[in-house]
This record gives sequence, structure tokens and C-alpha cells, in this order.
Amino acid sequence: MTHRTVGHPPGLPDDAHARVTAPAPDCPVEIALAALRGRWTTLVVRELLRGDRSYSELRQALPTLSDKVLSERLAQLAGAGVLTRDRRPGWPPTVRYTLTPHGRHLGPVLQALWNWGTGATET
Repeated sequence: MTHRTVGHPPGLPDDAHARVTAPAPDCPVEIALAALRGRWTTLVVRELLRGDRSYSELRQALPTLSDKVLSERLAQLAGAGVLTRDRRPGWPPTVRYTLTPHGRHLGPVLQALWNWGTGATET
């Protein structure tokens, strides 16, 4: 079987989505970028890559992030299937945020973006 990128420029898969002439909502790259859209989103994901967190732990880790934006980012990431919100019984009830297996796959994506942003190249 031939590798999907044989005969194509590096990084471009042999897939119909790679040949569109305008952005499409079902494009895998557009889906990934939509999940990570917005300021602070990558930092919230970074914190959750370190393990599950409560809302207050996320606020402590990102002290200049407003409550409004943190709430929006958590809802956005939950809607994109990146994290789950686990409400635990007790008084007061606690909520833990955990990356889904799909969300954990963003770790190497964020690392690749970091590498690209710093000009690092693979050897």
C-alpha cells in the first residue's frame, strides 16, 4: 500500500478535503482550528494536559484569565469534544474538567505549533 502522501507535497494527504477550493466546515483542519479558536484556549488545554482540574485550579494556574472567558473556553472545548465536565456530589458539589482521549491528542499538535512558532525544525 502506498503512503497517503506519496505523490503529494509533504504534509498534504491524498484526501478530498485537501483539494477543496474554499474553507469547508467538515475539513479536518478547520475542525481542529475551530476547537482551538480564541485567546487562552491553548493554555486551558495545556493545563488539562497536566491532569484533570477544577475551575478554581484553572483560575489559579491562569490568574489573569477572566471568569467569563474561562467559562466560555471550557464550554467551547466541551462542545468540541475536547474535555468532559464531571460534576461530583457533595456539599458544595465539585466539578472536574478532564481531557477526553480525543482531547489528549492535542498535546502533540500544541507541541508542533510551539516548534513552528519558535522556528524549531525536526531532525
